[in-house]
Amino acid sequence: MDSQTSQASQPSPSPQSPHTFQVDLRGLVDLLSHHLYSSPKVYLRELLQNAVDAVTARRTDEPGAPARVRLHAEGGALRVEDTGVGLTEADVHSLLATIGRSSKRAEGLEEARSDFLGQFGIGLLACFVVAERIRVVSRSARTPGAPPVEWTASDDGSYTVRTLPDAERPEPGTTVHLVARAGAAEWLAPGRVAELARDFGSLLPYDVRVGDEAVTDLPAPWDRPYPGPAARRVALARHCNDLFGFTPLDTIDLSVPLAGIRGVAYVLPSAVSPAQRAGHRVHLKGMLLTERAEQLLPDWAFFVRCVLDTDSLRPTASREALYEDETLAGVREALGERIRAWLTGLAAGDPERLAAFLAVHHLGVKSLARHDREMLRTMLPWLPFETTDGRLSLEEFAQRHAVVHFTRTVEEYRQVAPIASAQGIGVINGGYTYDSELVQALPSVRPGTVVAELDAETVTAHLDAVDPAEELALSGFLAAARARLDPLGCDVVLRSFHPLSVPALHLDDRDARHEQARADAEAQADDLWAGILGSLRGSAPRARLVLNHLNPLVRRISALPDTELIGTAAESLYGQALLMAQRPLRPADSALLNRAFIGLLEWATHSEDGQA
Repeated sequence: MDSQTSQASQPSPSPQSPHTFQVDLRGLVDLLSHHLYSSPKVYLRELLQNAVDAVTARRTDEPGAPARVRLHAEGGALRVEDTGVGLTEADVHSLLATIGRSSKRAEGLEEARSDFLGQFGIGLLACFVVAERIRVVSRSARTPGAPPVEWTASDDGSYTVRTLPDAERPEPGTTVHLVARAGAAEWLAPGRVAELARDFGSLLPYDVRVGDEAVTDLPAPWDRPYPGPAARRVALARHCNDLFGFTPLDTIDLSVPLAGIRGVAYVLPSAVSPAQRAGHRVHLKGMLLTERAEQLLPDWAFFVRCVLDTDSLRPTASREALYEDETLAGVREALGERIRAWLTGLAAGDPERLAAFLAVHHLGVKSLARHDREMLRTMLPWLPFETTDGRLSLEEFAQRHAVVHFTRTVEEYRQVAPIASAQGIGVINGGYTYDSELVQALPSVRPGTVVAELDAETVTAHLDAVDPAEELALSGFLAAARARLDPLGCDVVLRSFHPLSVPALHLDDRDARHEQARADAEAQADDLWAGILGSLRGSAPRARLVLNHLNPLVRRISALPDTELIGTAAESLYGQALLMAQRPLRPADSALLNRAFIGLLEWATHSEDGQA
């Protein structure tokens, strides 16, 4: 018998009957409360959501049906009533008793699905976070002859279903009854229920009340008619203060009709760090989804806080955040365009408000202008920069100077600013966040502008040379000063420059500082590392101490006959130049300052003793 015949003679495996998962409801509730939901308060959102969706479902069939949701909290218990579509006994068994199935999938409702808030069918499970038992009484509007039905469930996973007399629920709709579990009574207290209902449901499209108090407040503040722009601005400022606790500098309308988005952005009245993630309030079809939507706006728009309503963005499984997808990316870009249009509008028509905004949030606009050439072009007359001519915009500075010089660090700017200004060299401090990038981008929006980084060579070249004969006569003085500062990696040169009050100028650049740091490390390393660091020796120019030949003190020092005293004086001038540039001092620099100070004291006291 061949192998095929042998295999054919084997009995076929008997079919296996399918098995169903066994769900530990208590464990699932624990998962919901500790890992899916951020707070037990979401139970009320789920109840409101189910009630609103039930009303929406009924109005799909009966456009004129009543649309009411009522919440009654008393004595640690909560009752939520709606005039929605209701359930039959068959619906209860197939929908409420099956975890993960949504009533929105019921036959006949699929065409209205886009009008529903819920998408996940978790529904009443969230109520077990605050209650041990849930009782639902419902009557179907679709099956008029069906009697009311009661579904009672416990957090141990058991439930009972029974029909009730017509008198128990004469009208279609659903009532949910909760009794607080031990330790959760605060969540069902009347004040807390009213607070949560207002927070979650203020923009819901139906009549929602806690007792006799209305929850909904429609139309939304940004959609209401106002007598004029000033009245609207005042009303929105009050709304911002109620929501976020601050009075905004300005408001920006956010409207993206294609994405079903309406809302407003509030401009913060004080500066914040660009790294700080802003939290925005997002409502989904009127129901508050989250107060901490961080990915709603581009990163550069950190100077605003938003509140908006949408019917297109997708929530995550917990319905407490937005799902990152192409729709959200498109909305983010569209909202960024609205904020950009507001900025350009201010630049064109309201320079005073723009100046007030930039006084607080210039960093955010600079961040935007780095990547947006049109925004840089628009903001050129307004963005402030620190320059040797004072605080000016790039446009005004470029009009004054044929070459726009800049430094990359604040320290470099402080080194050269006083001298460069006196020599007529215009310099921009590019050491602050984004500034050097914006200066370098200037030619792209202002053709013909020459931009150059200012370095030690450029500054030195603009200083007047000393007459060769005078410099030759001072060769001994310069040799003594150079010998004393050579171990510090610093050369000494003599120039004439203004202001006369500055005796010496310390100049270096990043390459020189890197080389000095390498040399310092080599001097302190063992033989192995010293050899490695020595192989990395660069050819960058060394730092230099530029002595001002026009300064009276330098002239007196250059006339000293004592080379030792000249060296001590050169060290003092070196230390003073570092301090004037506000440069951080290395240990060797601090030791030099102490040595020079003591040396000058000894010389002064020795001279007085000799005269005495």
